[in-house]
Amino acid sequence: MTWVVVLLIGVAVFAVLAFVLKMPRAGWEVTGAALLFGISGYALQGHPTMAGAPKAPVENEKLADATLIKQRQEMGAGFGKGQSWLILADGLTRQGQYKAAADILGKAVAENPKDADLWVALGNALVGHSDGLITPAAQFAFQKAATMSPEHPGPPFFMGLALAQSGRLAEARAIWAELLKRSAVDAPFRVDLEARLARIDSMLAASGQAMPSETEPSVPAETAPAASASAAQ
Repeated sequence: MTWVVVLLIGVAVFAVLAFVLKMPRAGWEVTGAALLFGISGYALQGHPTMAGAPKAPVENEKLADATLIKQRQEMGAGFGKGQSWLILADGLTRQGQYKAAADILGKAVAENPKDADLWVALGNALVGHSDGLITPAAQFAFQKAATMSPEHPGPPFFMGLALAQSGRLAEARAIWAELLKRSAVDAPFRVDLEARLARIDSMLAASGQAMPSETEPSVPAETAPAASASAAQ
């Protein structure tokens, strides 16, 4: 029955071209030959009974951690006014569309360069776009937010997370330890932060590494223009 349907479709296409669209008779043979060639090609190479195999998305949707998005939203309350940008970017991030989110947030920080929340979100989007690894552009975005709002817990928390995911455990621990030291006892993120620090300490001890000094790594000056430009790369 499949071939009957295919042949009927071919006949229908030819009829539309010849009688509805008034194709010149001189082109009938060429058009018919082209349709038959297409049908024969499908007969040789087509596999209509084979199960579909949709292509995996370019970006890894597993990195779109809803808990981390919620945590960033809670940490960012009151540090900026770019909520409309953040809502759009968070929606893209939940779908694993990190480049699209970074593009949106790149425009957002260009219009609102003093909004620390937007810089934090941009850093997260850039980290997601690089499969969880921190890049100079993402590091610059986090440092920009930290410089702009030193009391904001988001920049050190998410920069530490990106460093930890990149295997730079000692640097991540130094940043998180400093954040824990200046955080209120009842801070909503404190329990999670303590648990993350404990895991890093265990990993450092297992690898025989000494505890690092609690100093935050600096960002090279040449990374400054990268945050806005990297979203388009």
